[in-house]
Amino acid sequence: MNLSNLQAAEGSKHSDNFRRGRGHGSGNGKTAGKGHKGQKARSGSPRIGFEGGQMPLYRRIPKRGFTNRNTKDIVSVNIGSLEIFDNDTVVTIEMLVDTRIVRNPKDGVKILGNGELTKKLTVIANGFSAGAKEKIEAVGGVSEVI
Repeated sequence: MNLSNLQAAEGSKHSDNFRRGRGHGSGNGKTAGKGHKGQKARSGSPRIGFEGGQMPLYRRIPKRGFTNRNTKDIVSVNIGSLEIFDNDTVVTIEMLVDTRIVRNPKDGVKILGNGELTKKLTVIANGFSAGAKEKIEAVGGVSEVI
């Protein structure tokens, strides 16, 4: 697939050349689907969310805190779950995804020190806690930060 053959999904697009209000024979004549009189029949009907001058819902609800746009969503993996790998294995994020220890690596993977490790592994991840690094190196393994 490339840019030259992109197109909308089947049935998702309506024709733009439909002419509203062009007589009874069109099936959408006279009031052109707007009913009889009233505010919504006029041109320039109120914007979305307008409640007739009442304080709108989006202004009535309290707003608290904020969402930091620059935050990173780091997935944590305990060292005890690395026990499934064999000795002298190079454990990467791709291997963690393949073995379903991590479902979605998001912005990175950090190894935490909860659990015991008895096998010598080379672990490559975005971050390590001090305890995890200590336990990996205690059994002769290597912890590499990407």
